[in-house]
Amino acid sequence: MAESAVPAPLDNDRLLRALLREPLDRTPVWMMRQAGRYLPEYRKLRQQAGSFLALCQNPELACAVTLQPLERFPLDAAILFSDILTIPHAMGRGLYFAAGEGPRFERPVRTESDIRALPVPDPGDSLRYVTDAVSLIRRELCGRVPLIGFAGSPWTLATYMVEGGSSKNFALAKAMLYGRPDLMHQLLEKLAQSVTSYLNAQVEAGAQALMIFDTWGGVLTPAAYREFSLRYAEQIIAGLLKSRGGRRVPVVFFTKNGGPWLEAMSETGADALGVDWTQDIGDARRRVGARVALQGNLDPGVLYAPPDVIREHVASVLEEYGHGSGHVFNLGHGIHPEVDPEHARAMIEAVHTLSPGYHTT
Repeated sequence: MAESAVPAPLDNDRLLRALLREPLDRTPVWMMRQAGRYLPEYRKLRQQAGSFLALCQNPELACAVTLQPLERFPLDAAILFSDILTIPHAMGRGLYFAAGEGPRFERPVRTESDIRALPVPDPGDSLRYVTDAVSLIRRELCGRVPLIGFAGSPWTLATYMVEGGSSKNFALAKAMLYGRPDLMHQLLEKLAQSVTSYLNAQVEAGAQALMIFDTWGGVLTPAAYREFSLRYAEQIIAGLLKSRGGRRVPVVFFTKNGGPWLEAMSETGADALGVDWTQDIGDARRRVGARVALQGNLDPGVLYAPPDVIREHVASVLEEYGHGSGHVFNLGHGIHPEVDPEHARAMIEAVHTLSPGYHTT
């Protein structure tokens, strides 16, 4: 396993304080997928690496990509540059990225013998490149802002593994869920163990906050969501390291299209919930009360608009959330690759300018 980064005092700890609902002078802001294809400097490094997967597996290049948006924008957090499918790849499923098709697996998981043969990856071995990147990023940040580590939820990872890649209707995954729920639970249990050890390894290597991405939880019925997604997220959160270097390591749990289940999500033990743009964040705050902080939730499509329109929508999100801490401003999902970086800057600057009025310190 990678050596832990030497703890350094944080120059800017707004993110960590917001996730723990502590008083602040303004609302912190970062963007999901802030290190990625919308930046020309990212595209240059991606070409240098030769492939997306090679870029993820090179700690020095992954560190450089992670830091790129912080060189452009006054963001309040860095997030590890990696991919949610690193765990299935470490399980030997043959991950590759097909042009125009997204991620694919050479060896999908379809049978009981497939599931039984899956290893629980050792983060210090087959995922060492990730923990090495975390340690390197933490050192290079020098305490500027916190570093967020992340993983995909078991249900989301399972959909890719069973389908063999991306899917529109999740036919194979739902066939297993409904037809052989015992097999799906076996797969999810193994993935939950893997995600827990993987996230803990990221904390040991230097991650100061964690995020669990449940990208496809929203395709489930309420009952199936509780049984096949929420249950395993709760299990993971219970098994995570709660503090490191004398400071709490907060956890954000995000389910895309998870608005109907915010109350249940707030009971998982997560410190904060990600909220997508289909949910009014003020309504979300009223529903979860003081149990958790909230992260979100500007529609990523707003960033296609002119800067003055972006500012208006930022103002609306801040007003919807209202006064007080416990809000991390973010997009409701990842930034789109076609967005002009200067439009991202307009959003960030609007948060900096407008949010102090919602705080008392």
